[in-house]
Amino acid sequence: MENRITVSICGSEYTLMAEETPSYMQKVASLVDAKMSGIMASGRVSRMDAAVLAATNLADDLLKQQAAAENLRGQLKGYLDEANKAKSELSESKREIFKLQQQIEKLQKR
Repeated sequence: MENRITVSICGSEYTLMAEETPSYMQKVASLVDAKMSGIMASGRVSRMDAAVLAATNLADDLLKQQAAAENLRGQLKGYLDEANKAKSELSESKREIFKLQQQIEKLQKR
């Protein structure tokens, strides 16, 4: 179900339609508004230039977050691989202990 919400970004009204909740869409609009307002406040920049710079900044943030997430996924995979290796080593050790216990029992019965 599509949700529809009217938001204000840099003094202009926009109607957004998305599957996300209205509160989420308001949060997105507020982020864009804050980025654009910050850029416009820093100097004589047109609304169009502020929009392009805000989009560029947000794209940069997105790409950095994606790289960080990929790095975390890689670390997690490494940890899981290490855990699986340790689990295999534990299983092998248990088998070895069992064999040794059987040998001890055989020797004790003699």
